[in-house]
Amino acid sequence: MPGTTTSAAEVTNVSRHGFWLLLGSEEQLVPFAQFPWFKAAAIEQLTDLQWPTVDHLYWPQLDVDLSVASIRNPAAFPLVSGQTGHE
Repeated sequence: MPGTTTSAAEVTNVSRHGFWLLLGSEEQLVPFAQFPWFKAAAIEQLTDLQWPTVDHLYWPQLDVDLSVASIRNPAAFPLVSGQTGHE
């Protein structure tokens, strides 16, 4: 399949501020401030990670899909929610 990665993605460290993600030879910080759906996740949920294509990461236990580009440049991908909070 085109775009399939040959390296594994790995969570290398977790702190109260976020977690470090190793993508091949590149390490990126995933801060909870920009990616709040990870903040309450258990270590087992964070480390259960799939990297099916070069720009796609998936956490099956959390049902979270992310573009690698959004981790590299979170300002280019603002959080937007359709929920009003009154449901």
